[in-house]
Amino acid sequence: MKILLIGEYSNVHATLAEGLRTLGHQVTVVSNGDFWKDYPRDIDVSRKPGRLGGLWLLAKIYAILPRLRGYDVVQLINPLFFEVKAERLFPIYRYLRKRNKKVFLGGFGMDWYWVHTCTQEKPLRYSDFNFGDTLRTDPEALKYQHDWLGTSKERLNKMIADDCDGIITGLYEYWVCYHPAFPEKTVYIPYPVKMPAHYATTRAKSSKVVIFIGINRERSAYKGTDIMLRAAMDIRCRYSHKMKLLVAESVPFEEYQQMMEHSDAILDQLYAYTPSMNPLMAMSKGIICIGGGEPENYEILNETELRPIINVEPNYESVYHELEQLVLHPERIPELKRQSVQYIKKHHDFLKVAMLYLDVWSC
Repeated sequence: MKILLIGEYSNVHATLAEGLRTLGHQVTVVSNGDFWKDYPRDIDVSRKPGRLGGLWLLAKIYAILPRLRGYDVVQLINPLFFEVKAERLFPIYRYLRKRNKKVFLGGFGMDWYWVHTCTQEKPLRYSDFNFGDTLRTDPEALKYQHDWLGTSKERLNKMIADDCDGIITGLYEYWVCYHPAFPEKTVYIPYPVKMPAHYATTRAKSSKVVIFIGINRERSAYKGTDIMLRAAMDIRCRYSHKMKLLVAESVPFEEYQQMMEHSDAILDQLYAYTPSMNPLMAMSKGIICIGGGEPENYEILNETELRPIINVEPNYESVYHELEQLVLHPERIPELKRQSVQYIKKHHDFLKVAMLYLDVWSC
């Protein structure tokens, strides 16, 4: 099968491409590397800074369009699959749709269905946009509402969702937003993770508990890592003889991976029901995820035994409590590490996930 993956989100497409190639398929990844994370791609479409950056990128996109046709499957990471204004993407989408056999839309992150559902219908107890019936009012949440509601981005998202052959969602949260509107063509497929050559399920009994947190300066409050960091710093202050804290702030993917390598647990995304790509990759290394592990996460995977994720409620007190319990009871760590690795092997192995994609694309 000849497959074109456009756009990138936290290494999803790059990892999926590796799995598909291992299975013998021809894959091209076109992306900007997810900005500063700089993930691998075959055709780079990074946007240059400055006023002319958009025009330069648009010219490059039109120049490469002839190379983006004749594929059996095209998958778009997001309705904004290139880093240009939404109104510029309507004709580009139509070109791709007309000159390839099938087009699928990824439900992997920020889009109109996510913003609208969480602000209007509120099926989730909490999210990036709501706590129960109360809407969040932090600047980034308001910015995304302004960007997506009643704009060309909304029109683009709706047009692609209506027109495409299928919608593949990567987290329970995104499935909840798309499935009611498109029950016949929305499917959930776990994110792909390639197991590392080495992983740790044990730790030195005398060492401190090592906690890792990655901070994106632009999205810290929106994702709740500011609250998680404050709780972790307070625990470190109280239990300095028992805990070590590692903080990575907006660093490239390779450096991020190296910093995370020797930690016991990772703090990630306070407002999530499910672990995203970064904690999943950490779990594959035997690192415990402290974040989103709600019952719905296990239910959508039909997982009834493994419970490797330390779930936290979306507040400081819950994060502080769970961190304190882990630091005071490090004997829990080996079993949670073992379950973390087993969980990734069972549900997120990149070859298993690639085969799930092939099944959906072939229908």
